[in-house]
Amino acid sequence: MRAILFDGQLQFTNSAVLRDPRPGEIRVDVTCAGICETDLQLCRGYMGFRGILGHEFVGVARDGRYAGRRVVGEINCACDVCDYCRTGLKNHCPHRTVIGILNHDGAFAETVIVPEANLYPVPDHVTDDEAVFVEPVAAACRISEQISLRSGPQVTVLGDGRLGNLCAQVLRHQGCRVRVVGKHEEKLSLLKTLGIATVLLKDLQPERCDTLVVEGRVEATMDSRVLKIAEKGAYKGTVGIDIAEIHGHFEGELTARQQLVIHATGRVSGKIRYGKILIEEGGELSGDVHSLSAAAKELRAVDDKPQVPRVLAAVAG
Repeated sequence: MRAILFDGQLQFTNSAVLRDPRPGEIRVDVTCAGICETDLQLCRGYMGFRGILGHEFVGVARDGRYAGRRVVGEINCACDVCDYCRTGLKNHCPHRTVIGILNHDGAFAETVIVPEANLYPVPDHVTDDEAVFVEPVAAACRISEQISLRSGPQVTVLGDGRLGNLCAQVLRHQGCRVRVVGKHEEKLSLLKTLGIATVLLKDLQPERCDTLVVEGRVEATMDSRVLKIAEKGAYKGTVGIDIAEIHGHFEGELTARQQLVIHATGRVSGKIRYGKILIEEGGELSGDVHSLSAAAKELRAVDDKPQVPRVLAAVAG
């Protein structure tokens, strides 16, 4: 079949081989596929990927309960037997494959193999050009699954790229007061036409916000309730936070008062303090790392020691 694959070099082929579906998997004939920033990064060596690219897609199921119908698909393919899967955390499955990203050929081909459980039918009134955005929009919707937005908080989205744009639209739809911080006037103007507040990064005055979503690259000192760094996001600086979800990169001083979650693509380094911590397989943590309870014990131990008077002398040369 025809496909676009990466094997150290991006290439088109007329002779890609489609493997046989395993039990529970369905063949989907692709009608539309989207190009994501992740695809571009894979071609630069990210994840060490080799195979057929593409994870944003619409197609027609060839068999199974959706045979003959247009479908889209969840890209994380879990093992369904590990402890994470059995407790409902399939997206954290350490054995999962990811369509077009990790050990699973993707949708830049005539046909892609997808677990039937991952498929969702596309309503007739939704076009292929609209449905192909389901995967990145679903990623934006994960924010409200991870944190409560019931109070309609003020949310700042850092980054005016494609995912930042989608995050802003989803968060506003869910009742948040949204502001997007970015570097590109032309990209921010697109958000302004939708009635979403924007500010250029150079004009940003740091302040406390409820939820901080980082989709681009940021250097700042912030105090927020929730920090979410997207897979392509990078934050350098000092942050005091209740809950931190790291898919991208953090460098600096981070205090996660309640919980720190480092996903498989996450990289965290520096002076790190946390209440609870979860690190997915593949996630990285380095530097001066302690739990807040351990740090508190060390502080109490120091306070309990007899105090020795110190003499400070100023020496003039």
